[in-house]
Amino acid sequence: MRVLVADDSRVMRQIVIRTLRQAGYDWEITEAPDGAAALEIAQAQDPDLVLSDWNMPEMTGIELLRAMRRHGIDIPLGFVTSEGSAEMREQADAAGALFLIAKPFTAEVFRDTIDPFLA
Repeated sequence: MRVLVADDSRVMRQIVIRTLRQAGYDWEITEAPDGAAALEIAQAQDPDLVLSDWNMPEMTGIELLRAMRRHGIDIPLGFVTSEGSAEMREQADAAGALFLIAKPFTAEVFRDTIDPFLA
């Protein structure tokens, strides 16, 4: 499985990747430093899943999701972000996100959240 991890923090991208590995996901992972770069990579590489931060420069995660859908890109997207307010969750659901995982997170949270979408 090919996964794109988008976050403006290199450290946070590494934490997400490490947590995915700890959860048992041995996936091929590509990184993007912001939403605009993630959109380009999604168009070029067609990953199986995008995991995106919400707050990023150039293009936020929700803007990324909306742009992907406008361009006819139906790649599943889930948010891994520092906040998980009810309003953000509603926006994510309305835009077609699979899930929103709020930081801090664990490998168990990743498995419990992601596994149902892999079946």
